[in-house]
Parts: sequence; C-alpha cells; structure tokens
Amino acid sequence: MTQAQQGDSVKVHYTGMLENGTVFDSSTDREPLQFTVGDGQLIPEFENSVLGMKQGDSKTFTVASINAYGPYRDEMVVTLQRHQLPENLEVELDQQLQLIRENGTPVIVQVIDASESTVTLDANHPLAGQDLAFEVEMIEIVRLTS
Repeated sequence: MTQAQQGDSVKVHYTGMLENGTVFDSSTDREPLQFTVGDGQLIPEFENSVLGMKQGDSKTFTVASINAYGPYRDEMVVTLQRHQLPENLEVELDQQLQLIRENGTPVIVQVIDASESTVTLDANHPLAGQDLAFEVEMIEIVRLTS
C-alpha cells in the first residue's frame, strides 16, 4: 500500500485541539483538507506528520507553539486613540480588522478592548502561544508523476 511521501497530494480529515481539549478547527463536517506534502502551505510539523501514513491510517500528534504560530508577543498589542481610527468605524470586542502597514502589507488585528477614548488591537495570531494537538486520518494519497 502506498505511503505518503514528499510531493504527494494528500487528503486528510483532521481535528485541531488546544491543550484543554477545546476544538479550534475540524474538517469532519466538510470536505477533507487537500494539500501537497512539502509545499509549505501548512504548519511544517503538520505536513511532516503525514509522511509514511497509508490510506486509512490515523494518528495523533502535538505541535509546540514555537513550531505552530509562535509565542504570544506583547509588542504586537497596541492601544490607539479613537481619533486615530476612521471616524465612521464602529468597533466591537473580538472584531477583526485589516490594517495596512507602512510598507503596504496588510495585517489582521483583533479588537481586545475598547473604551470611549481608546481601542486596543492585537496582531498576534489567535493561536499564538498555544500548543496544538491534532488527530489526523489519511483519506487519500495521489502520487504526482512528472
């Protein structure tokens, strides 16, 4: 039976959980996740975890925060005065906004606090600082030939 190798296109069902068991994402109620192993589309440890798996195999593994979305960085939290934001912008807690950096690249931020005079924005990835556990089931392996 074929084992997943670098360069193979694979389809997997997965469930991603935090250390406390909270599910943050799952493909079980939708189409399987399809990716090419080694293309760098996903967390490298996730891609590497499927190497050697066969169709029908399942496994559970953990990815340390440093190898997932990195540590939570306090310097990525900023408090702005309301007058620094567009006048017609209404903000709510947990709302996501897209800002444009000085170099023109977009960054997604989340509103984590708001008062009449200030808004605090967090540019950390929502899973930053979290170790992630995954349950993965190999659904299909397609060996790409050149």
